[in-house]
Amino acid sequence: MRELLEKYHQQRLIKYLENLKEEERLFLEKQLDGVDFSVLDEIAIASDSEEIAPIPYLSHEEILKKSEEYARTGREALKNGKVAAVLLAGGQGTRLGSSLPKGMFNIGVTRNLYIFELHTKRLLSLSEEVGAYIPFLIMTSEKNHDMTKEFFKAHDFFGYPPEFIKFFPQNMAPCVDFEGNLLLEDRAKLALSPDGNGGWYGSLIRSNLLKEFPAVEWFNIFGVDNVLVKPADPVFVGATIQNGMDCGVKGVKKGYPEEKVGLLVLKGGRPSVIEYYEMEKENASRLDENGELLYRFGVTLDYLFSAKRMREIAGEKLPVHVVKKKVSYFDGERIVTPDRENAYKFETLILDMVREMKSCLPFETLREEEFAPVKNATGVDSVDTARELLRKNHIEI
Repeated sequence: MRELLEKYHQQRLIKYLENLKEEERLFLEKQLDGVDFSVLDEIAIASDSEEIAPIPYLSHEEILKKSEEYARTGREALKNGKVAAVLLAGGQGTRLGSSLPKGMFNIGVTRNLYIFELHTKRLLSLSEEVGAYIPFLIMTSEKNHDMTKEFFKAHDFFGYPPEFIKFFPQNMAPCVDFEGNLLLEDRAKLALSPDGNGGWYGSLIRSNLLKEFPAVEWFNIFGVDNVLVKPADPVFVGATIQNGMDCGVKGVKKGYPEEKVGLLVLKGGRPSVIEYYEMEKENASRLDENGELLYRFGVTLDYLFSAKRMREIAGEKLPVHVVKKKVSYFDGERIVTPDRENAYKFETLILDMVREMKSCLPFETLREEEFAPVKNATGVDSVDTARELLRKNHIEI
């Protein structure tokens, strides 16, 4: 352990370990055994400079013309157990003023309506439509795993058969200060954070749950905070299959240049998603010959991945994104809550998986029908805007 910590310049932690009681030291060393220290190398890695270009996509108008045909193909795949719905639900509702998992947030006004309930009921309705239950795999985090499981159990899984709902925890990564020192959450506990939504497949493999659903050929990955998402959408599934693609990406037209959504583009000639903060301001504002944003395919965190292709790339290491965050830490005497960014977190992102696919179908949806993220308590992408869109889609709240 000493050699490993010295290799990654953790002399401060070595000294700290030497002064701990044996029981505390053993507990902390056990945590350290599970840390992927190689992520610390990513701090010094610069971003690439590959050229980007707009990506052609399947427009909403084109989809409507073949929607029945696509839906038949998709429903057949769902009926045969070939599609699993994977919900990314590791986050807390901190920005919403809640310490509970975000999926437990009550979006209802005149009745109780939980975000988890919305997703589950949609899958239940679709399962009844196709005549088979769709495997529902829910990725939690270390902090909310038990709470999420208990919540579903307390609500009788919202009518969904429990044997088709499975929970698996996301892997964790260490947090370090800007000098690269590992941070402690408490006297004998490392400060850890979820390793990003790109860790879903590795976490799922380690959970050993896939053996229970051997027929699965496609994974539909979607985020918990979009209350209008259509899990395992038969039209989306069918379009991806019929077009012979390894993956599908749902997106909406970006509303304005500064909107905080990732963009699907061609990067170095390959389909890739780049984050809004990685897009140069000049490119973000460029218009095409029709006066529309040139780079406008905004992703909604709704992906369809081929299980076969995921197995092929499973051994490849995804890029690690280094993100500056505010992280509370133990300074040796007390827990410090910083008022500004003080640490690096390390995340792999699902958007990097798109680049590893051999082919990709960009699938346009309408924002007002399928994109209502609940990220903030008020303002843009808030509880209020989500409730308004739910009402417009005739969902009783």
